[in-house]
Amino acid sequence: MAEKKASKKTKKVVTNGMAMIQSTFNNTIITLTDDKGEVLGQGCPSMVGFKGSRRSTAFAATKAAQEVAEKVIKKYGLKEVKVFIKGPGAGRNSAVKGLDSAGLKVTMLVDRTPIPHNGCRARKMPRK
Repeated sequence: MAEKKASKKTKKVVTNGMAMIQSTFNNTIITLTDDKGEVLGQGCPSMVGFKGSRRSTAFAATKAAQEVAEKVIKKYGLKEVKVFIKGPGAGRNSAVKGLDSAGLKVTMLVDRTPIPHNGCRARKMPRK
């Protein structure tokens, strides 16, 4: 049987990408992807060293965003991102500020928080 030799991996250079920020009341998750949606790097406050209730703070979200942005800039050469925010948490705006302060240019900012338009159907009224 003939085995294929693994060719050397070329370094992927990505200048434009997307940043997905999912912010809950307990945590903030930042994911940086390329334009196709392939993940380049992920970060959250617990990866930076915040534990417990300190993960839900705005400062923790800023630090997490800065760290993941610096890693991706160093590895892939990312320069500008489109930011998509989802969720009601405290780290929404501060995560965007963290990406900006790390050296990424924010070209677009979209809020994709799901909003119920009429909610679920109410349960039937009890008989009296």
